[in-house]
Amino acid sequence: METLFYFLSIVQIAMGLYLAWHGLQWLGYARRRAATDPGFYAPRTAVLCSCKGLEPGLERNLSTLTEFDHQNYETFFVLAAESDPAFAIAKRVAAGARVKTHVLIADKAEGCGEKVNNLRFAIEQLPPDFEFLAFADSDGRPGKSWLKKLVAPLADARVGATTTMRWLVPNRGNLATALLAAWNAPIVTMLSEKGKNFCWGGGTAIRRSVFDHIGVVEDWKNSVSDDYSMTRALQRSRRPIMFLPECLTLSYVETDFAGLLEFTNRQILITRVYAQQTWAFGLATHVLYCLTLISGLTLTLGDVIATLPSFHHAVLTFLPVLLGIIRSTLRVAGVTEALPAARSQIMGQAWVYILLTIFVPFLYLVNFATSLITRKIKWREITYELVSPEQTRIVAS
Repeated sequence: METLFYFLSIVQIAMGLYLAWHGLQWLGYARRRAATDPGFYAPRTAVLCSCKGLEPGLERNLSTLTEFDHQNYETFFVLAAESDPAFAIAKRVAAGARVKTHVLIADKAEGCGEKVNNLRFAIEQLPPDFEFLAFADSDGRPGKSWLKKLVAPLADARVGATTTMRWLVPNRGNLATALLAAWNAPIVTMLSEKGKNFCWGGGTAIRRSVFDHIGVVEDWKNSVSDDYSMTRALQRSRRPIMFLPECLTLSYVETDFAGLLEFTNRQILITRVYAQQTWAFGLATHVLYCLTLISGLTLTLGDVIATLPSFHHAVLTFLPVLLGIIRSTLRVAGVTEALPAARSQIMGQAWVYILLTIFVPFLYLVNFATSLITRKIKWREITYELVSPEQTRIVAS
């Protein structure tokens, strides 16, 4: 066991050093992007947001999608039925919006996710003069310049799509909510300046002509994941996805342990179905980290009990943890650079994003194990079976 621990710890230290360097690169990119002027590029854009059910701050979240400083856009809220409790809120926001805002009712979803079906329906209703599509989520709260910054890089026709990521802010002080925010934080730095980026459905913009050309609507017909399906379509056509940290979207969350597991299990299972290589790499890295930590603590404790020297085992156990803390600190610094208006709030909860990430890999192991034994997820009160990227079954609603 000791030889295995030495090997694992060396691997983890090497990986930790690389990821700390990557964190520095990410921080530098976030600073450069934060200083970038989006200019005056304002093509006609449709902001599309699928809504379902009530959630904390829903009305304020939807209102932000009608308050952008972009000069030439309309907002579309899409629901599956007028009986949805979010319908009345969406109508109220639309009635008071300063920009033209629509509330659409889509057909019932069959063989695909309800969100995907809602978005597909809305796009099919759009007049042809909308040049760009921007996708947002009802649980996000983007800033006023979000849309302008998200669309501006698309003036370069070589860019396939622009995307960003959510930054979860705990709305309650319970452990489950804090763990959810900590669990999500590392995903932000999976996206980078030159990495193999993926689209996030709560913040992606794309030319409508590109969207049509690469056949996203066709991919959506049997999909539960709007963003992964769009990513796959862009990758097939070899079009790059540009990550914009300045467009990071705050999402205020509160949950219990059941909700924590439902959300995190769903994300990992969707990744397994739609991005198997990413899922396999994530599984390997989290298993090795947890194995290193457990074996190191076991050897150190054994040394202490046997009154043997334990310093070397303790150091080799602690170093990967320390490097992880450094990486998390760099991540938080980068996020505050990207979201200066939220700096004090983020720093006030920095311990969530820095210290709790030490334990988050063990939660990820639960998620990976769950994704190995089931193909079913629950999303907004609907249960889906993810047969393959091209086949989805609605099990119950």
